[in-house]
Amino acid sequence: MTAQISGYRFEDLQIGMNENLSHTVAESDLTGFAEISGDDNPIHLDEAYAQTTPFGGRIAHGMFTASLFSALLGTRLPGPGAVYMSQTLFFRAPVFVGSTIKARVEVVELIEEKQRARLRCECQVDGELVLEGEALVYVPRRDQ
Repeated sequence: MTAQISGYRFEDLQIGMNENLSHTVAESDLTGFAEISGDDNPIHLDEAYAQTTPFGGRIAHGMFTASLFSALLGTRLPGPGAVYMSQTLFFRAPVFVGSTIKARVEVVELIEEKQRARLRCECQVDGELVLEGEALVYVPRRDQ
């Protein structure tokens, strides 16, 4: 049996709609993301090495933090059926193990003729902006 797909269709979207997601970075996130991505940079995995850097300790992979946008776009807003077209990313500050990332996406533009939505994307830790950008996604209509 297939689960019922829910989420927003293009006709349902409005400027200003937004969704949020929080995630606390665990040791397993760093090791798992390194294994999946192949990015085993010691800044993420080796505490002794990371302490010699300007960060003073291990930091989460930037793309791990950015992956929270994918989770929001694919499951909440717009949700299932949405297809990534592009994403910009500006990394503003490091994210450390134990930090709670608060990710947010907000609809800022709807492009009717192409069924696309542009969304502002932000991640904060303790109220500090650590990552920002914009996503462009294709959103199916109800009759598709």
